[in-house]
Amino acid sequence: MKVWTVANQKGGVGKTTTTVSLGGLLAQKGKRVLMIDTDPHASLSYYFGIDAEATSHSVYDIFIKSNEMTADNVMDCLSPTKLDSLYVLPATMALATLDRTMGSEQGMGLVLKKALAKISGEFDFAIIDCPPVLGVLMVNALAACDKVIVPTQTEYLALKGLDRMIRTMEIMGRSLNKSFDTLIIPTMFDKRTNAALASRKRLMNDYGERVWEGVIPVDTHFRDASLVQLPISAAYPKTRGVKAYEKLLAVLEK
Repeated sequence: MKVWTVANQKGGVGKTTTTVSLGGLLAQKGKRVLMIDTDPHASLSYYFGIDAEATSHSVYDIFIKSNEMTADNVMDCLSPTKLDSLYVLPATMALATLDRTMGSEQGMGLVLKKALAKISGEFDFAIIDCPPVLGVLMVNALAACDKVIVPTQTEYLALKGLDRMIRTMEIMGRSLNKSFDTLIIPTMFDKRTNAALASRKRLMNDYGERVWEGVIPVDTHFRDASLVQLPISAAYPKTRGVKAYEKLLAVLEK
């Protein structure tokens, strides 16, 4: 099972949209895909109609019962979507308490990695949607992954968030003794605005080969797809947003 983490220490840059879009495309290609919501705001869970305040099983169970988790226990926490091979491990508001209650416990940074190892034969891909805050949840997501995808809105303030994210991965890499395979994704790109053009140019200048050469454009169909609880590729397959994520996926799968 390949594990991709979608992370940035700034909210509203397209992390959930990227998770859903890539997950949907992979599922439609016949891959078995698990999307994991580690954000207490639970945008990914709500996208698929899962009420984070009412769900009886979530990624929170993985943490509070980490010492007794079996493959069956992990699978019991998953929720189906409208696509047969696409599943969600939902979030709950209780995740917001993890740093305070369990963040200092030894081994808490590897809980998610160990849980995914138990079900590695059940899925081809796991895609982790991160919160925009550095804490035990982001640490777990980074420790568990093979690749880090960093959506970055093409505007000035988002570039500041990217700087923090890159520094975080450098610190985490030294701690875990691993080098992160990272791809920065320019998102919400509007070629009509000077701000977007300038931001993309700065991304390329500052981060070079770590930046994907394509862009994810502004596309209202992303919002429309969420209303029907489907990835955009299933709801509106011929839109420019889908075409952009298809090109991105081709690069990620190399």
